[in-house]
Amino acid sequence: MAAPAGPTRLAYFDDMWALRAPATILSLHQEEGGRRAVVLDATVFHPQGGGQPADTGVIVSAAGGARFLVEDVRVKDGVVFHYGRFEDAAGEELSQGQSVSLEIDAERRKLNSRLHSAGHLLDNCMTNLGLKLEPGKGYHFADGPFVEYKGVVPADKLQDKKLELEKEANELISKGAKVLVSVFSYDEAAKLCGGALPSYISEGSTPRIVKFGDYPGCPCGGTHVADIADIGNLKVTNIRVKKGVTKVSYSISP
Repeated sequence: MAAPAGPTRLAYFDDMWALRAPATILSLHQEEGGRRAVVLDATVFHPQGGGQPADTGVIVSAAGGARFLVEDVRVKDGVVFHYGRFEDAAGEELSQGQSVSLEIDAERRKLNSRLHSAGHLLDNCMTNLGLKLEPGKGYHFADGPFVEYKGVVPADKLQDKKLELEKEANELISKGAKVLVSVFSYDEAAKLCGGALPSYISEGSTPRIVKFGDYPGCPCGGTHVADIADIGNLKVTNIRVKKGVTKVSYSISP
């Protein structure tokens, strides 16, 4: 099996809502245990990371025939590995240099994007309510999404803030606002993010920024809705504080 050559171009950076795209196979891999992987020159599949689950879908030979069912997507050192299996185990397979068509599961992508955007929206709501806590870990999976913040909400305020957060979020969703997602120069990105970028963003780099309406943006490599109205109804299911971290759990309507 050939080794991957260079980083994979993330085509969803160019068009976050593209569900189909052409690509060329750079290499094919088989790991211990029999798991198969396909490496492409470019991909519309979002790999698991940044708190967002991987896309699933299918890679199809442009000439017809071979169909590779993508069940997981991961990135290693900039190279995206599409893990899965051939639909017909005894049939035609893909080959290096072959032109293929990519198609992602539209419903899964839509749900993942809504959940990820909901998490970012809660960051804005926290600020609107005067809770100036630093955003930390985000988990935007369907099985219990949450966002964490460095700092605490007083115990006697937790229930009130839970209700206020939910109300604020749904008011913003009902009004709607366009979502801007693009790659910018370091200085442009800093301006969009309120004047400064997190320390983990290297000076001189070109970070990808997500920005909701007139609110300050933040660096993000995930997929999002086109308008926050597309998130749908949001429910804050719980707020708890542990070891100096405030955890806000949430859900969205089906």
